[in-house]
Amino acid sequence: MFFMDRRDAGRQLAARLEHLKGAAVVVLGVPRGGVPVAAEVAEALGAPLDVCLVRKLGVPFRPELGMGAIGEGGVRMINDDVVRTAHITPSELAEVEARERKVLESRAQRCRGGREPIRLEGRTVLVVDDGVATGSTARAACRVARARGAARIVLAVPVAPHDWTARLGGEADELICLHAPRNFFAVGKFCTVDFSQVDDDEVVACLEEAAARPVNTDRTESRHAVPEDREVDVRAGAVVLRGQLTVPEGASGVVVFAHGSGSSRHSPRNRFVAAGLNRARLGTLLFDLLTEEEEIDRANVFDTGLLARRLADATGWLLGEPEAEGLAVGYFGASTGAAAALWAAAEPGARIAAVVSRGGRPDLAGPRLPTVTAPTLLIVGGHDQLVLDLNREAQARLRCENRLAVVPGATHLFEEAGALEKVTDLAREWFTDHMTPVRHAAA
Repeated sequence: MFFMDRRDAGRQLAARLEHLKGAAVVVLGVPRGGVPVAAEVAEALGAPLDVCLVRKLGVPFRPELGMGAIGEGGVRMINDDVVRTAHITPSELAEVEARERKVLESRAQRCRGGREPIRLEGRTVLVVDDGVATGSTARAACRVARARGAARIVLAVPVAPHDWTARLGGEADELICLHAPRNFFAVGKFCTVDFSQVDDDEVVACLEEAAARPVNTDRTESRHAVPEDREVDVRAGAVVLRGQLTVPEGASGVVVFAHGSGSSRHSPRNRFVAAGLNRARLGTLLFDLLTEEEEIDRANVFDTGLLARRLADATGWLLGEPEAEGLAVGYFGASTGAAAALWAAAEPGARIAAVVSRGGRPDLAGPRLPTVTAPTLLIVGGHDQLVLDLNREAQARLRCENRLAVVPGATHLFEEAGALEKVTDLAREWFTDHMTPVRHAAA
């Protein structure tokens, strides 16, 4: 996949972001190169455009390599691995940071021309750059948006390395990229005609052009509006686990996420799927199955019985929350979390409406598989051969309604372009087909 230039990249990216249209989004472009991309996205979404001012801290003898980044509001982050590998001294780092801080302050005045920054408090913020390399600048931009009060952050780029989601961690609530190749050398290599440097004049022109456009403020009727997330304390037996509960108005059910080994409620892949379910009026609960102290013992991470009990306890807690009263409950399990989901769904009286496994290990549920009654969808990447074989073996032991869906060309983490979107579509269809509010079923 190639782009003619940044504007073309922005138009292609906008087509992948239509689900945000009408959701009262503020688009922030990362100067300089991200602003022309963001301008196309903002115009397509009918959203206001501003800049998210950050500066990469380049290695002195190789300035294109970021050893950290700084942003408005005192945001600062350092890539210790790069600093150590490049043998950067504290004085060299301080010198680069002081220089870039001056540039940042000057650029803020130049770009906005005295205009106040657009307020972000309580809003969905779409951070757009022209690509991700080390990830330092993108992380800083997300932190700037978070520090300014953003309720939800979506980071969108045309191109990034294949492992970019791991690099970004939980900095954004949703991550979107058009192309994530394994052989990644530089962002500019993916533009076929023009990837010349963007100057301040072009940035200012983009902002002024956007400021002159009418902004789409009609969001009350939008089916794409994203509901508010609520940070919650989930009681599971004797422990309290951190979670995030999102229940759209008129929801037909709530999907509880069981994360895989080494993951958490901040998993960008699960957050991506959860956002897609929320837009389909399905609630979601993402929570940590283990406390920080418990995660230190790696045996707990693979204790399917323990994780299943936590999932069952969390379900009991959920059903006592006002938002979830009378709603059906489904499970979405990833990796080893899929085994915990099936184990918990097999418990007598569980009454789980549906289960979806993404790249899961249902085989780890062992003898529980034949007793699962919830309709179960197993989603596996076509290039994840070992896990695909294990899912086929597990499917043969299921006695409930079930289906194995293979996403062509996808590997275990579904990092390929369009793969995670396919997972989201499959999960949404399965849950909406099988989840009926309990109050309706009892009528």
